Amino acid sequence: MPFTQEQIEEEQTHFANVITTFQQYAPYALNANNKRRKDFHTLPIADRELLTSLGYKDRISAVDHAIFVNAEFLNRVIASPDIFSGGGPDEDEDDPEMKGNDQDDSDDDDPGHESGPAGRGKSHSHSHSHSHGHGAHPHAHGSHDHTHDESPSGGDGSQTQQRKYRPTEHDMDKLRSTLKQLVRDWSMEGKAERDLCYEPIKEALIQHFSDIPQEERRNFRVLVPGAGLGRLAWDVAKLGFACQGNEFSHYMLLASFYMLNRTDAIHKHTIYPYVHSFSNNPNTDALLRPILIPDVLPSSLPEGADFSLVAGDFEEIYGGSDNLDEGDPSVGQWDAVLTCFFIDTAKNIVDYLRVIHRILAPGGVWINLGPLLWHWEGNTTNDPSVELTLDEVKALARKIGFKISNERTIDTTYTNNAQSMLGYVYHAAFWTATKVV
Repeated sequence: MPFTQEQIEEEQTHFANVITTFQQYAPYALNANNKRRKDFHTLPIADRELLTSLGYKDRISAVDHAIFVNAEFLNRVIASPDIFSGGGPDEDEDDPEMKGNDQDDSDDDDPGHESGPAGRGKSHSHSHSHSHGHGAHPHAHGSHDHTHDESPSGGDGSQTQQRKYRPTEHDMDKLRSTLKQLVRDWSMEGKAERDLCYEPIKEALIQHFSDIPQEERRNFRVLVPGAGLGRLAWDVAKLGFACQGNEFSHYMLLASFYMLNRTDAIHKHTIYPYVHSFSNNPNTDALLRPILIPDVLPSSLPEGADFSLVAGDFEEIYGGSDNLDEGDPSVGQWDAVLTCFFIDTAKNIVDYLRVIHRILAPGGVWINLGPLLWHWEGNTTNDPSVELTLDEVKALARKIGFKISNERTIDTTYTNNAQSMLGYVYHAAFWTATKVV
């Protein structure tokens, strides 16, 4: 159904707010780091001298530098956000209250998109397809999160347009998470996590189509909902399948577009994703080590590769009409659906599984890996939330028409700092499910 003018304006406002969040990263992060500097200057002289001898002051200054490097990269990401029409707001001057970088370490108290395959050959296409925001429930354990959606934070669109948007801590947390996602998907450091999560999925996909010659894989369509920064979908296209990723988050879409379409060399960019927290660092390197991205050349897909990313809500794009008629053209269009850390983003898991079953061809395969950290549990936006146990999810899948096999548990982290003293391990459920005709 067509979108109302109000929904279109809400989407435009939300996108503008995301662009502003990217632009305000440096002053926001520098202000937080400067709080450490101010705290340092409140200490007795003897304590300051001891901490200085340990390198604490130098570490604060080094974090300032790392924030500037991150900001330079993030500003490149949004320099030409042409995956969406309209672009973002003009860059404003930094808010004076957000200053806090490169000042004297004196004792002064006042220091300063298309819903179908695109991206033929070696081009990689993002399509913006009805992606209006909704209230988000962060997918997190404490500071650890793997969120794939976000909410419009600007409230009323007309109010936001009249005054400069001020990003919230929630907005900045999404941006910091995006930097960590870049490590997971596009760096050598992220390979360990990718191998734990993506390799079993790819192996199961290849096994399911083991009777298909490699040169004929391009005739089989694979969908990756919740594609994040696109590496799993890219890997699948690299294997020769026709692959489409789907992503809702503007943060992810902007970063993935830049990596896939604007990055022309391995290790072209340097980021410092771990500088935002001084906690649980065994040494300075755990905090300040640079990460080089990407670890592969995004344009190195085989000639004629069929790869695309579509922006928007999974259910809205692939759910088709309300009438689940087998004559609907969206029915049976995909040979495989790969979900990695995705199904627990559902408000109603019944809808997700129905859509997956509906769009799969007879005998098609759904390969899943992930936990059940239900994103909408306890939300404050009055959105519905259905939270099943793992046993119930699998029973539901069987009732909807899947035959589940190859079940196992895979222990994995998610956007984890490998050198941190703290890490969360998910006992992720893995399975292969075929559509029963």
